[in-house]
Order: sequence, then C-alpha cells, then structure tokens
Amino acid sequence: MQREANVALARHTTIGTGGPARWFARPETVDELHEHLRWAHDNGAAVEVIGLGSNLLVDDSGVDALVVKLAGELASAHVEGETLVMGGGAANAVGLHRARSAGLGGFEFASAIPGTAGGGVRMNAGAYGREWRDILLDALVVDATGARTLDANALDLSYRHSGLRPGEIVARVRFRLEHSTPESVKTRAAELLAQRKATQPTNKRTFGSVFKNPPGGLGAGRMIEDCGLKGHRIGGALVSPRHANFIENADLATTADCLAVMAEARRRVHQQFGIELEHEVQFLGPLELPPL
Repeated sequence: MQREANVALARHTTIGTGGPARWFARPETVDELHEHLRWAHDNGAAVEVIGLGSNLLVDDSGVDALVVKLAGELASAHVEGETLVMGGGAANAVGLHRARSAGLGGFEFASAIPGTAGGGVRMNAGAYGREWRDILLDALVVDATGARTLDANALDLSYRHSGLRPGEIVARVRFRLEHSTPESVKTRAAELLAQRKATQPTNKRTFGSVFKNPPGGLGAGRMIEDCGLKGHRIGGALVSPRHANFIENADLATTADCLAVMAEARRRVHQQFGIELEHEVQFLGPLELPPL
C-alpha cells in the first residue's frame, strides 16, 4: 500500500493552483482506505480528501497532510434495482450515465455539479432546486477507527453543509431513484446542462461557486456584480465576466491571487450590502480570508 510524497496538487484541481501534498494516497477499497486513515492517525497526520478537485483551493505552499483521492471500486458506480450505488470518488457524470442506462430518474440535477458522490455528501451538493439530501439513502463513512453507515439525518445535511468531521471520508453512497426512461433522463439532463453552460464559465478554469448564497434576497453572484466587480482581476485571477460568483484562472493564477480576489469581493459586498459572505469553496492548507 503506497503513499507518495510531495505530489503536486495543482494538476488535481480544476482551478490549477496550489502546492504539493506531503503525502498522497489512492486507495481502491474500503480496507485500503481504512489502513491509510489508521496510519495517518498513528502518525499524527491530518487527512484531506480530493475528488475531481472542482471545489478546492489549495495553499500555494502545499498541504502538510495525507491527501486521499479515491480510486478503483471507490470511484465506480452501479445500479441495484432502483438504487444508484456510487463510490465516494465516483464522478457525478458516471453515476448519471449508470442511472440513465437503467432508466432511473432523479439524479439529473447532478449533471450541473462537476464533482463526486462523496464530495456531494460532504457539502450536501445541490442545483436547480434539488440536493443530495433529497435522494440520499445512506453513506458509508470511514475513519481511523473503522466504517459506519449513516443516513441523511445522521449526516446532518443542510444547505451546503454536513456534519462530517476532519478525517472522515465518504467511501460509498446509495441514492434512492425512481423509474423513468433513458430518453427522459437524457433530455432532462441536457436541459439542465444547457442552463449551466448558458450562465456559468464552463469553458474556463474555475473551482466552481466561490461563495454560498445568503438566505433570502440577492444571490452572492448578483451582489458581487452589483459591486461592479465583474472582470475585476488581481494577478492571474479574474472575477468571471459571465458569472460573478466564479473566479477564472486567466493567466497563471496563484491561490494567493484567488484569495485576494475573494477578499475584495467579500469586502465590497459587506460595505455595500452589510452581508458577510461565507465561502463555499473548500480550503486545503493554511488558508483563510482576512477579517472584515
């Protein structure tokens, strides 16, 4: 069971920034994952997990931790009756393909979420009025002590939140779907994907939504746009001209550039609207936004 040292994480994230992981592992089974997590616990190492890297911002100096990327059976998906079973590292697109082939609907909204099943659990991912909590049966969660199965209530899923703690990794997820037809699933998924492409910079390097939408009122993107920040650039990081709640890697951006853009957007929104935006993107390494 191998752990690589000093693996560059920039190539494992969609924004393409960040330094190396001190240790890097690709477990393919629950037993392998448990062994890696037990090793980290015994050696006092922090644990981080990456999926497709679509919701991550990694410190430029790197991450002093064991970074785990699920592979093998932990990144596969299949259907059992009306249940979609996905490894925590399985891409949402793969799960949707399996569901469509089996004539199962209810997972189409995931076509707008470029991540993994496990990452979706950690942040209760959602789009177009649906979220993981609506269809999740349970998840197999592994830590240094072993594995346990938790339902949506035990996971404490709410808007872009779960109760998962550091060192706990989602190895498998089961979703309750419904009978449909492959044609209907394909049509609905295509409609949602077209909406996403029409409003988001899907052809640019980003890490997805920057800030959570505050309850009620305007969304984060609208407020940032109203502050006149569309197209605002620091270094190689650019507030997307298409959607202000996205940051594009316009030209060899660093994580520090992205963080500076985030800080400015957060400052301006607080100044103009009196609202303190909370970041949706997950930070890896010693990253934090300056206080307002």
